[in-house]
Amino acid sequence: MLNSRLLGLIWPAHPTSWRDVPGRLLPFGVQMLRVTIAAVVAYLLTLPLAKGGPIDLTGPLTAMLVVQASAVGTFRMGLVRVGAVLSGVLIATLLSNWIGLTWWSLGAAIASALLLARVLRLREQLLEAPISAMLILGVTNHGVAAEIRVLNTFVGAGVGMAMGMLFPTALAAASVIGGLKRLAASMARPLDDAADTMRDQPPTRAQAQDWLDLARDTSGELAEVVRSVASLRERRRWNPRALGTTNAVPVLDSALDTYDRCLMALRALFTAIVGELPDGEEPEDRFGDELRQIFAVVLGQTAECLRAFGELVAAEADGREEHAEEALRQSLEYAGETRAMLAELMLVGPDARNAWLLRSSVIVALEHLLNELRLENRERARQARNKQRLPIVVEGVLPHPERPYPRAVDMVLDRRRMLRHRSRNR
Repeated sequence: MLNSRLLGLIWPAHPTSWRDVPGRLLPFGVQMLRVTIAAVVAYLLTLPLAKGGPIDLTGPLTAMLVVQASAVGTFRMGLVRVGAVLSGVLIATLLSNWIGLTWWSLGAAIASALLLARVLRLREQLLEAPISAMLILGVTNHGVAAEIRVLNTFVGAGVGMAMGMLFPTALAAASVIGGLKRLAASMARPLDDAADTMRDQPPTRAQAQDWLDLARDTSGELAEVVRSVASLRERRRWNPRALGTTNAVPVLDSALDTYDRCLMALRALFTAIVGELPDGEEPEDRFGDELRQIFAVVLGQTAECLRAFGELVAAEADGREEHAEEALRQSLEYAGETRAMLAELMLVGPDARNAWLLRSSVIVALEHLLNELRLENRERARQARNKQRLPIVVEGVLPHPERPYPRAVDMVLDRRRMLRHRSRNR
């Protein structure tokens, strides 16, 4: 018990089984090697520039800063960092040659470097310009230090950009799809809770408020998945791992738009339920067990539709959506049938018409949620999905999209599995 608490403090999101540990640690290990190798290579390349003088670590430092999580980020970040450091070096060189290091020259260097960085739109790297200026001002031989720092900056930035292109990071599309499926499960949870409660007893307003809070909390998970899809889009640019693979970003973008609208409909549904329930703390059953059971089935099937939609999107990203599409179609048909039973109950006696479960605000919100999940809305997203076809020799030497080895390894393993399967069937 104590060990589990200590592990939770050290590693809050730790895996629950030893089998998942390598997969969780591998991305960090690969990134650690990329940064370390880039810094060492930049250091070795800048040693000849010192010519027996003091060693300047601007090159390794720049290489470490430039190596980012994606290849496009590396290229753009390298240019921005070169601009930031050179701006600070230029200002510090001018001030040191004319004035030297004083309290007001230090202030002038910082202010001028910040202003120039603002003009050059360096954004996140705004502070690197004044930092470089302060380092140059503190060096005795300003001219030599400035020249070495400029050359080392170019060397470090070049090594960092080359490292990002030669050893790109994994696309991590599987983790993004997994996050989307977890989002679908989180959206379905309040519907499942409401269905379970209504099968057993009439709900109270406090219970309905808890369901509404669960639906609202899902907004944070939706935003996290949106950020992960944006990161996947950036990772695919200028990344050799993306060549010859299916671009699932349009499919995921379309699914997130659908889930965003579903989340609004889900909040509207539970808001309507909270507003229609009586104020008493004790549950009040005005509509009878039959109507409540039917409504529980509708909510449960709607939750199943949300999960089936997540499975469909995951299958669409891999180009194997036939079985997942059929599962979603069956869930939607079943939910539509039970929804039709509710519509028929709206036409019967006055007791049913006065039941809050059949109020138009509740029915319309539920209908809106189901309409967003219809299969007709997925065709446009599938048309935007594309896969580049490459010769098998070229595809074999390219890096694997997720793992740190060439794709030829998986091709050989798949070929052996297929031959083994054929030999067993003979």
